[in-house]
Amino acid sequence: MRLDRWMGAALALALAGCVTTSTDDGLGGRLSQNNKGQEAEDAARIHTELGQQYMANGDLKTAMEKLTKALQFDDNYAPAHTVMAVLDERINRPEQAEQHYRRAVQLEPDKGGPNNNLGTFLCRIGKGAEAIGYFQKALKDPFYTTPDVALTNEGICQLRMNDRAGAEASLRKALSANPQNGDALLHLARVLYLDNDAFRARAFIQRFEALGQPSAEALKLGYDIETRLGNTDAAQNYRRRLQSQFPDSEQARALDAPVSP
Repeated sequence: MRLDRWMGAALALALAGCVTTSTDDGLGGRLSQNNKGQEAEDAARIHTELGQQYMANGDLKTAMEKLTKALQFDDNYAPAHTVMAVLDERINRPEQAEQHYRRAVQLEPDKGGPNNNLGTFLCRIGKGAEAIGYFQKALKDPFYTTPDVALTNEGICQLRMNDRAGAEASLRKALSANPQNGDALLHLARVLYLDNDAFRARAFIQRFEALGQPSAEALKLGYDIETRLGNTDAAQNYRRRLQSQFPDSEQARALDAPVSP
């Protein structure tokens, strides 16, 4: 499942901790107050960008410091809460992560990204019924640029809830919006396989493979599909690729696991 990761402008490293101000605006206290608010938001943005960069580089301690500073500058800066939530998940603090995802939605209640992010998190921790409402709210945003992401996440969540009909409908809508959405292709193939429609499942796993994004999950599913169809050579080809490309994966180990009666 994918988050709508907030990406700021290019990092201005030289500006870290250094925001210029002007005290001579000539327009009185209201403009001065507005300037202070903008300065706080700018500082929060800079520290959020820095925190995101440190997190991408694996320096989670410094990332936490920068994001904490961002929220000290402006606790109403929604992107800082989103990135902090991602970091909290990385360091196994789900309760804090949920608080920050919810705060981002509270600050930007009508935006697609924060609602999708919260829905994705809630589904991941087993709150699927609540998550669906946030995906639906994300899709109501007329300016949401990646509705296929929310639709895909909704479909994956429905699949986890064993609502295969709902999952298929959501994933097909996602592919109508973006035929190149790899997650939607992969999970629609899984839905069809679970519905014993291996022939159509094969078509979607082949479309996924055409994107050039190999994964252990996709290769194992390809193996299962071809096995069910009785295509031994194709199944063995998937098996060899899985064992060669992802030898330590859970899926590769599952190839030789005993089958339950």
